[in-house]
Order: sequence, then structure tokens, then C-alpha cells
Amino acid sequence: MTNDMRTSNPTTHRRTGRAITVAAGAAGALLLWAVNVPWGGLDLTVRQGGAVQEIGPVAVVVTALLAGFAAWGLLAVLERLSARPVPTYRIIASILLVISLAGPLGSAIGLSSTLVLVGMHVTVGAALIIGLPGRRNCR
Repeated sequence: MTNDMRTSNPTTHRRTGRAITVAAGAAGALLLWAVNVPWGGLDLTVRQGGAVQEIGPVAVVVTALLAGFAAWGLLAVLERLSARPVPTYRIIASILLVISLAGPLGSAIGLSSTLVLVGMHVTVGAALIIGLPGRRNCR
């Protein structure tokens, strides 16, 4: 094994950690969906416009991944522009998480759907707020 293979690049390490964090947030949301919909028998539905839409696993994963990559992008911009990127990121991301809760609170059909969707939002949000910056970037 060469010396190059044993030393790790901090940028690659950070990117890998962030990719894992984004994937973990999506996996957590999917796990909540799986426990409550196919296993728990819940109909996870929302009202969009005049139609009722069922929330499936693809929508859960795609939405969580989009949120994760958007959060990653925000953090990357703040790391270039801010003297204190991590606290700034966490404040902005926390505000956005609270705003995102308006979706399930306003459109979910039934208490069970509302609680599961809020749980998904909080799961993804917590993973991104806590995990995305990583431990070494906290200043």
C-alpha cells in the first residue's frame, strides 16, 4: 500500500461525510414511511389543490435528497462567504425547517399523516442541521 493511499484528503473526507449525511436523512425519512405505511397500514395522504395525493417512497426519498443537496449548497456558499459559516448555517436551516412544517400541518389528511410527515421533516432536518457541517467545522 502506498503512502498516498493511507493519507486522506480532508476535502474528500468532508464530501464523503456530507454525502453520507444527506443519504442518512433520506434513509431516516424512508424508514419512517416504511414503518407507518406498508407495515403500519397508514394511508399517508395530503391535499394538493383539490386533489388528494398519496405519498409514496420515491417522493419521500427524492424530496429528502433535494433538501439535503440544497442544504449542502447553502453550507458551501456560507463557508466561502461567512466568517462563522456553521452557526449561520444552523440558524438558517432551523428557520427553514420550521417553515417547512407548514406543508404537513396545512395539507396532511388526518392526525396520523400529519404526525408522520412532521416526523419525516424533523428527521431530515435534524440530520442536515446537526450532521452536515460535521464536528471539525464547528467554530
